[in-house]
Amino acid sequence: MPPSSESFSDTSMDPQVQGFVHRPVSGAGAGLVLTHGAGSNARAPLLTALAETFAAAGVTVLRCDLPYRQSRAFGPPRPGDAARDREGLRNAVAALRKEVSGRLFLGGHSYGRRQSTMLCADESGLVEGLLLLSYPLHPPRKPDQLRVQHLPRLQTPSLFVHGTRDPFGSPEEMESALSLIPAKTSLLRIEGAGHDLGFKGKAEQNELPALVVEQFQKFFG
Repeated sequence: MPPSSESFSDTSMDPQVQGFVHRPVSGAGAGLVLTHGAGSNARAPLLTALAETFAAAGVTVLRCDLPYRQSRAFGPPRPGDAARDREGLRNAVAALRKEVSGRLFLGGHSYGRRQSTMLCADESGLVEGLLLLSYPLHPPRKPDQLRVQHLPRLQTPSLFVHGTRDPFGSPEEMESALSLIPAKTSLLRIEGAGHDLGFKGKAEQNELPALVVEQFQKFFG
């Protein structure tokens, strides 16, 4: 019997938590919150594939819409959305904590990933670790506009997953950025992948979820 998934809602908090929860067949040990990129939502194929694979490995996964996406179905976040989106991430962690008894992890793709690192830079004990997909290190073709100011304050162990053709940062640039982080880090390079990690449109990189779960288990134990 495969792991199940169902709609999830916690309206007791502001911002509220909306998304989908994937429960393993047995046990309720570790938990992982997954969030989406700037132009996407919790239904993103990348997040869904990862959630299903993590649940099959015994992890309860909550993939959720950030507050800006709950407010409007389309379009990227606005500059003023970031603080509330981080509050939404904090609430998602609190909601998942009600569901599991073990360690909690926070992860996201691109924009969701960046907000996760910023939140944990300010709240080091929030989760036990971060799973960070396609960190937007700088805007494409603007390598001088680095988004690293908070990284020296990040005390949370972090596994980064990054395509070698990602225009938001090369593997070498990512390695340099990771050197700023005082916590334990690891960089999983996905050869030939761009910012979407092979999940563009209906395309799927079928080997990626299993590879990420394997490296996650090795890194966090």
